[in-house]
Amino acid sequence: MLDIKFIRENPEAVKENIRKKFKDAKLPLVDEAIALYEEKLACNKRADELRANRNRLSKQIGALMGQGKREEAEAIKAEVSAQAEELAALQVKEGELQTKLNDVMMKIPQMVDDSVPVGKNDEENVEVEQFGEQTVVDFEIPYHTDIMARFNGIDKEAAGRVAGEGFYYLMGDIARLHSAVTAYARDFMIDKGFTYCIPPFMIRSNVVTGVMSFEEMDAMMYKIEGEDLYLIGTSEHSMIGKFIDTITPESSLPLTLTSYSPCFRKEKGAHGIEERGIYRIHQFEKQEMIVICKPEESMDWFHKMWSYSVELFRSLDIPVRTLECCTGDLADLKVKSYDVEAWSPKQQKYFEVCSCSNLGDAQARRLGIRVKGEDGKKYLAHTLNNTVVAPPRMLIAFLENNLEYKDGKYSVRIPKALQPYMGGKTVIEEK
Repeated sequence: MLDIKFIRENPEAVKENIRKKFKDAKLPLVDEAIALYEEKLACNKRADELRANRNRLSKQIGALMGQGKREEAEAIKAEVSAQAEELAALQVKEGELQTKLNDVMMKIPQMVDDSVPVGKNDEENVEVEQFGEQTVVDFEIPYHTDIMARFNGIDKEAAGRVAGEGFYYLMGDIARLHSAVTAYARDFMIDKGFTYCIPPFMIRSNVVTGVMSFEEMDAMMYKIEGEDLYLIGTSEHSMIGKFIDTITPESSLPLTLTSYSPCFRKEKGAHGIEERGIYRIHQFEKQEMIVICKPEESMDWFHKMWSYSVELFRSLDIPVRTLECCTGDLADLKVKSYDVEAWSPKQQKYFEVCSCSNLGDAQARRLGIRVKGEDGKKYLAHTLNNTVVAPPRMLIAFLENNLEYKDGKYSVRIPKALQPYMGGKTVIEEK
């Protein structure tokens, strides 16, 4: 959410930003926000005048009563009473205008960074760099759920009976591999100086609207019936929410945390739930990283967080590339975003496994996350988030890139970095 003062002073820049995001339907929101704010200012001014006048008249009433001029005092009392009714009506109107203004402001996109390429959608995202040689094998790579099935590692049929489409059971070595990857990712981030955290898996509505746009909320979040609670779609939601309405001393920044959580998503929209695979599902687990920092440091942290993702995937022998999201592919709260994509030897293409985002002060403004500078002045923090790993997508990339085939049987090589988390195993073999 932008500062209304910034919008008033730079309406054309805000409109141009909306055009860059190819969301022209939102252009009228800029003038609407300015008009609502100016109407609210007029209400505030009139209310202040009435309060000042009430104080002045109250003193007159006291003086007149002291002089025994009751009739004159009563006339002024009637005037005060009439103004009190007007003031009460103004206070109600102020609240209504503020609510309308907040609703409009929530829909105006954050200003994107000047470095972000202009494009309509994800098809116009720009490749930044590739890391590692694309895996090439001389045998057929089965579909990812078929790989898991060969190791007796997945049961979607039973999960379908229990919970429906979009769920799965992981078992045996595949389940252990899943846990090993998340544990390795946790320790990887701890070694980078991040504080490990397990957050609440449900959040209130004021946190939901503080961390994401209305469009995202509708497409992603599960509401707990009868309660002001939502299941988190990613631990970033509750991790950023941890700092709602707080003032952090500047000397304590940056705050760097890595969190584990299950995640729950409707996956509503064009992509939908996969019937056969586990690329898009309703429930998965994730290791996340978040940073809360000074504004002037946020771009440095953005690039540092992105580099951690690349480093982690390469340590597991998974080739990756980085795409910069164009303006039309950026969510409304984002200033800049990179997608890290892993190579799929089966599909002979890359697919998304991480998303690194700088949200500037958008979430901080909505949630009241402030910093107290050494000069005593308060300002809004910047917030960033990035996926460390998100099985099962990570598992798909891991299995395909570490799959081996010999004598009619498949096996999965365990990279050195992951072996301690697999009980020292160097390979898992087909059952």
